[in-house]
Amino acid sequence: MWKENNNKLTQTFEFKDFTEAFAFMTRVAFLAESHGHHPNWSNVYNKVSIELTTHDKGNTITDKDRKLARAIDELT
Repeated sequence: MWKENNNKLTQTFEFKDFTEAFAFMTRVAFLAESHGHHPNWSNVYNKVSIELTTHDKGNTITDKDRKLARAIDELT
């Protein structure tokens, strides 16, 4: 579930192993590119943490972030 924290939408996704986590990141990369909106994220073994914020709107949460978050949810 996405959480709003410090003007960011955040969520950590957990997978079976590193390969599944990396495959998810690859799918998100293509999705983000198609949206023209790119996440701040990190990966440690089977966990992928994502932060969404709109930099050109003063690092606040906008509809762009919410749309990308919904699209990412559809990948899982």
